[in-house]
Amino acid sequence: MSDGTRTLVLMRHAKSDYPDGVSDHRRPLAPRGEREAALAGDWIRANLSPVEAVLCSSATRTRQTLERSGITAPATFSDRLYEASPGIVIEEINGLADDVATLLVVGHEPVMSSLALSLADEATANSDAAQRISAKYPTSAIAVLRVGAPWAELQLGSAELVDFHVAR
Repeated sequence: MSDGTRTLVLMRHAKSDYPDGVSDHRRPLAPRGEREAALAGDWIRANLSPVEAVLCSSATRTRQTLERSGITAPATFSDRLYEASPGIVIEEINGLADDVATLLVVGHEPVMSSLALSLADEATANSDAAQRISAKYPTSAIAVLRVGAPWAELQLGSAELVDFHVAR
């Protein structure tokens, strides 16, 4: 990272299934979700720098989303990211090594939309992306933020929201 800029990619898990008798944490992807997770991974590889690290909720659907995306960067699976608040996700990100230039976080709603909008500096945010996130953060959606400080210094309002993509 010659200029110290980092990329934070916030991805909501792909469409999940609702099988009878399966707890929320263990719900798998639906067939549509399997397809859309692969499309999300294709978009990330085609449009962003290679992902160097992943923080992923421990839920089955987030793990399967990551697997189907084809993103093979080293991953940390965290119980804290399941039913997390934006503050908890920021704490997890703050613990990353400074040499990670592109980080993918795979999580859930409503934290992904809230986190993307809370991290974004309103003065520099892509207003179209912010409006779309405010309206709906669908499954397989991806928010891309640019971070100009070390991960340990990430805080509310400290990033630039640059893009929002829904893999379909």
